[in-house]
Amino acid sequence: MTRAAIRLALCLAWTSCPSAASPSAGASEERADVADRQGVRPWEDRTLSTAGGAAPYPPSPVIERVEFDFSTHRRLAPGSDNWPVTWSDDDRLYTAWGDGGGFGGTNSRGRVPLGVARIDGDAADDSGHNVWGGWNTDHPAQFGGKSYGILSVGGVLFMWVACQPNPHLGACRLARSADHGATWSLADWAFRFEDRLTIPTFVNFGRDYAGARDGFVYSFYIEPAWGPARSPTGPYGFDVHKPGRLYLSRVPKDAILDRACYEFYSGLAADGRPAWSGDVHDKRPVFEDPNGVGWNLSVSFNPGLRRYLLCTEHARTHAGRLGIFDAAEPWGPWTTVVYADDWGAGEIEVSTFYWSFPTKWLSADGARFTLVFTGKNTNDAWNTVGGRFLIKRAPDP
Repeated sequence: MTRAAIRLALCLAWTSCPSAASPSAGASEERADVADRQGVRPWEDRTLSTAGGAAPYPPSPVIERVEFDFSTHRRLAPGSDNWPVTWSDDDRLYTAWGDGGGFGGTNSRGRVPLGVARIDGDAADDSGHNVWGGWNTDHPAQFGGKSYGILSVGGVLFMWVACQPNPHLGACRLARSADHGATWSLADWAFRFEDRLTIPTFVNFGRDYAGARDGFVYSFYIEPAWGPARSPTGPYGFDVHKPGRLYLSRVPKDAILDRACYEFYSGLAADGRPAWSGDVHDKRPVFEDPNGVGWNLSVSFNPGLRRYLLCTEHARTHAGRLGIFDAAEPWGPWTTVVYADDWGAGEIEVSTFYWSFPTKWLSADGARFTLVFTGKNTNDAWNTVGGRFLIKRAPDP
């Protein structure tokens, strides 16, 4: 049986996994090489307890399980990783990569520490073009760093930039582009390691921030458990942060570059509403995992499901330790969708460390998606895979 006849679904669930999906479109030279297979058994994780420890939150009340169709897997831009994504006003996706040449480049050809690209097309036949930095780019990169958070608001791109070269955890600073990534300017302030905040990401909503819950822009931050120098335990200079704690800030969307306008979640008030403080020392975690959180994460809103989706690692980095969590509000309470020890086993190398759901590539009902992911070795690239959420019940209105 050939790949064109096989439904390759990867299920992470507590129940059995049916098979039904169409195969991918014609291959390109950069498409992942998924060999023909006989009798492939869907890989399943039926419990919330793994070798990496028990999941920190109960099962999702909305999402029963997730299926990943690896017959749709595509791999582009080999040698470049990270790939946070936002949907801009021009109906394109914009993304940032690290340590490579981006689209058309390699790990060495066109290599920059930080680059920005745009993504044209839909998930089945997307193509990338380097806008800022990288191989055959439109514009040279102006500075280095690493980014794990990018956002479009009012036709303007914003990007969280961590330090480069190491230590990445020393500071995180905003960059702004009013010309779709062609040129960038850096803010004159930063959140620093001493604030117990590192490697932020934005909460992404719809096209150019359409469908946002209110007039604020939200960012998640990791509490560093090591640093600001390289991790003493991780073999790559990075490792998960244990215990894992995440913090949340908000800022009016017309004042993103104004540090004085930032407020941090500081707990729930007596009426159950979130409390906010302009003093960073008043911050309280909105997410905790004793097994750790990754040194990066992604958060986006799925309007069809009316759930926020948070993706990060646990227990160990660069090892496919994927956690997907969902909540009705960005401050929680969170529940568990996926908590895997070896995500992708049997389909790809188990070496991923970053995953995100581009909001442009969600179906209207929120059930179908394309996931962007990256990792080390063969996964050191722009990777996409299609899939779907199987729903327990309709989400709350």
